[in-house]
Order: sequence, then C-alpha cells, then structure tokens
Amino acid sequence: MAQWPDATRVSYWAFHADRRQSYMSFAYLQLGSDADTEEAVDATFDSVMGKWHQMLEMEHLEAYAWAILKNRIKDQQRKRQRRPEPMDIAAFEAALRDASDDPFDGLVDAITLYSATRRLSERQRDLIVLCYGLGYTSVEAAALLGLEEATVRSHLCQARRRLARLLQADYSNRADEGEKTT
Repeated sequence: MAQWPDATRVSYWAFHADRRQSYMSFAYLQLGSDADTEEAVDATFDSVMGKWHQMLEMEHLEAYAWAILKNRIKDQQRKRQRRPEPMDIAAFEAALRDASDDPFDGLVDAITLYSATRRLSERQRDLIVLCYGLGYTSVEAAALLGLEEATVRSHLCQARRRLARLLQADYSNRADEGEKTT
C-alpha cells in the first residue's frame, strides 16, 4: 500500500471507513460472535486491499466487495465447523428483547420468522437482514450491495410476499398440529 498513489490509498481507506460498520453488523448476525465477525471482516478488507487496483476499474465494485464479504463469512462458518445458517442467533436475541408477557411465544414467532427467511433467495435474505434487521433504507442497502435502488425495492417486495406465504403456511401447520393434539 505504501507504493500506491495517494488518491488510490485515500479511496481505499474511504471505502473501508464507509463500509466497515455495516459489514460488521451484517457479519455478526451471520456468525453470532465478536471474534468471528472481526476475523471475517478483516479478511474481507485484506482481500479488497489486495484487489483494490482492479476493483477501481469495476463498474460495481461494491457488489464485488459484498461477494467477498459473503465468502469470508462462509469461510468463517466452515472454520468454526458451523453450518451456514443466517441469523440463527438473532432469533434468540429478538426473543430476549421481546417485552410480551410470554417470552416463549416471542421466541417461537422469531424462530418461525427466521426459518422462513432462510428459505428466501440469498439476495432477498441479505436485503431483509439489511433493511429490517439492521434498519437500512433501500437507498443505503443499494449503495452497500452495489445495486440500483429499484432493484432493492423489487427484491424486498418479492421477499415480503414470499415471507407472507411461508409464514401463513407455517402458522397454518402449527394450528393444525395443535388441533390434532387436543
């Protein structure tokens, strides 16, 4: 990096500063561990740094960097001998934060939601996590993933429709099972 022109070095560090916290938040939901998250995100930025000159020539370098992040998360999951199941820890954290009278109901609902979310396409799942799990706007998510905002809105709309169908089926099945046991 010391041999890089100043403008290249500044652009890399600006990219790093702009993306690091978002990458950390997303990776944590996938890994559930501060140490694993830090390792995956550091490895991501090491890879990005190694390819930064080529990435500057890309039309959508954000999308390329996002793909690197996703691969580093999968590498970290394999390294810790975990099955890549997104947001597995988030269901339990959501239930703990639930202020309802019965935390068990909140846990069951959270697990049902995350189970349905796992059945979405990878792109839809990423956008659901970013927009609904982490509170990003469609504009922010589009910038982070290197997509057009309209593409993000379209994927989110499709994901919400699919989730509604999946959740309807899950809750119908649970109701049917409850009737059989009574």
